[in-house]
Amino acid sequence: MELNKLVRAAIFCALAVGMGFSLMLIPNVELITVIVFISGLYLGIGWGTIVGGTAIFIYSGLNPMGSGLAFPPLFVMQILGMALAGAIGGLVRPLFFKKEFSILTLAGLCIMGFSITLMYDVFTLIAYPISAGLGYAGVMAALVKGMGFTVLHEISNGFVFIIAVPRVVKYLK
Repeated sequence: MELNKLVRAAIFCALAVGMGFSLMLIPNVELITVIVFISGLYLGIGWGTIVGGTAIFIYSGLNPMGSGLAFPPLFVMQILGMALAGAIGGLVRPLFFKKEFSILTLAGLCIMGFSITLMYDVFTLIAYPISAGLGYAGVMAALVKGMGFTVLHEISNGFVFIIAVPRVVKYLK
């Protein structure tokens, strides 16, 4: 049974990395988070966490637009944030792993996509000011300067969650 879950986790990880590279040229629109979230829904908290951490490790570490390995604090925060997305998927499995979705459930998915992306963005935005010792003022400056791209990222992921999760989950057994 564990080998079966390992293979499924590897498929989710490969899918997340591949979709990340396919949309890499579109700023702040990505499908990695929703795929990691669905892996958590389907495989549970532990495997969702592993898929999230591994997928972003590969995607960020091997990204030709700029490797996360060049700035280790950011790289660690990316891994932590995406692993958390997979874990949250496993935690909310009773709410969103169903064949039919009501308007209320879809609204919950939108909020879930927005919230998970917000956590990830905050983690990655504060990585530099904290590691550089810029203190509270530096963290607040990074959050304010990144607000436009961050809001676009959250809103796009809210819509991506509404569209993708119901369509995918209904085919998972």
